[in-house]
Amino acid sequence: MLLRQLEYLLALSRERHFARAAQSCHVSQPALSEGLRKLEDELGVPLVRRGHKYEGLTPEGERIVVWAQRILADRDAMKSEVGALRTGLSGKLRIGAVPTASGAVAQLTAPFCTAHPLVFVEVAADLTSDEILRRLQSFEIDAGVTYLHQELPAAFRTVPLYEERYVLLSDASDRLAHRATVAWEDAAQLPLCLLGPEMAGRQVLDAQFAEAGVLPSPRIETDSVAALFAQVRAGRWASIVPQTWLHVFGVPYGMCAVPMAEPTRSVPVGLVTLAREPESALARALTGIARDTDIASTLERLPHGPGLA
Repeated sequence: MLLRQLEYLLALSRERHFARAAQSCHVSQPALSEGLRKLEDELGVPLVRRGHKYEGLTPEGERIVVWAQRILADRDAMKSEVGALRTGLSGKLRIGAVPTASGAVAQLTAPFCTAHPLVFVEVAADLTSDEILRRLQSFEIDAGVTYLHQELPAAFRTVPLYEERYVLLSDASDRLAHRATVAWEDAAQLPLCLLGPEMAGRQVLDAQFAEAGVLPSPRIETDSVAALFAQVRAGRWASIVPQTWLHVFGVPYGMCAVPMAEPTRSVPVGLVTLAREPESALARALTGIARDTDIASTLERLPHGPGLA
């Protein structure tokens, strides 16, 4: 069995099209098909349902995809480990983050890139918490930054990074803009734009509103914190955003940020990696940075500047 044949199977599973799978592997379509047939012959089971076009993988094929992901991830981890011993850590570090935490990822990537200048970093910053865990288990990312308020399965390791707190972001002329704090029941009466209900960040906010005995009715929903800032900037809407994003954008001109009042339940955010041995050299290096960097002291305080109550 050749590792290349497993790469063909993963490409077909991902692309769901023979020609696109071949293109992603930089081979001809006949070469990809022949490699898959040889893999089927060696394993003694059909892996692909064939017709006039791609019709999906067989149940056996779906199971082999899981093994292929693990085997190829181990191959890549071994190459990274050997490379680190020879010339220092190199390769690609893939990080996934929930939208509310994506601004905090820079607090990790900056010291990581300084310590490991040969590593290229790729960040997917608009994932749900469930998608992060799924991608970790399928070896599509090396680490995730997400909420830790619910206990994760034993298959994952976590490093707490900071506690997420919230501010009301509104036009500076709004009646609530210059209070010391804003009550959740008062915020619920505003014309709100919030993250979509499928996002963990929105679910956290809904729990805060529920604890205050109110239910928000946002007029606009999005999957991007940056889009929330843009909507508020238009002058008609207010939003509740993670305090950490004020360290990214500050408070734009004409807007005001006010801390949310009781209940002030903060939500832990942390780094998540797979609990596997041997651990990926890239994941291990990022975990070391996360443990040695005091992100909380920066992100858990309100930055100073205009527009802050």
